[in-house]
Amino acid sequence: MAVRQHEIDGGARKAVFSPVDSRARVDAVVRRLGDAIELGLLADGEQLPGESELAGQLGVSTVTLREALMALRQQGLVTTRRGRGGGSFVSLPEVPADDRLRAGLRGWSTEELRDLGDHWAALSGAAARLAAHRTEPADLQPLRRTVEELAHAEDAAARSRLYGRFHVELAAAAQSARLTREQVALQSEVGALLCLVLADDAYREEVADRHRAVVSAVQDGAHETAGTLAERCVRESTARLVAVRLTL
Repeated sequence: MAVRQHEIDGGARKAVFSPVDSRARVDAVVRRLGDAIELGLLADGEQLPGESELAGQLGVSTVTLREALMALRQQGLVTTRRGRGGGSFVSLPEVPADDRLRAGLRGWSTEELRDLGDHWAALSGAAARLAAHRTEPADLQPLRRTVEELAHAEDAAARSRLYGRFHVELAAAAQSARLTREQVALQSEVGALLCLVLADDAYREEVADRHRAVVSAVQDGAHETAGTLAERCVRESTARLVAVRLTL
């Protein structure tokens, strides 16, 4: 049975399916599609474009694409069906249990987490400021939808994906493909770890309120306010991760 595709912002999806870097192209395709799947920009069960079409969108040969799809299948991120109605389909990965997430967090020093937070805040702040200058009110609907999905998400895995998706869509609203791709790559580093702080219902509600405030500032064209609010949201989440890291 066909799985209905999530309604994701067109700008974010365009960044996913834009040409990859010319260096190490198989790895670049695996990273691009893998990051998008783990972030939820590509929906669980969604059928990917045909090989010729997808290779053309990514600017690679069909041979390179097939190698990348094979690697994604080995990672459990893509499944392939043969015959009528067949093709390559997204397979959303399971989020590791808390003990594995904590083990992953131990691989980060507090200094590295703070440095990651600085980079993330810079990206999101710049995206929010640009979006306030460039976007139209109607273009903010994907962001509003993501905020409301986050506000009602029950499990930490869904919350972390929606948190990351918000920041990717914010970059897309800034009409910057490069910022969008940077956000997708960054979320692949930090996304799963956010499960450790977003399991708390009170903090989930706080984040949703912060995201709503960013959207309102962008809509009002208040670029400095939008940037500051986006940065503050990211820094608060990073600080919570650092606090968890200090307990390990």
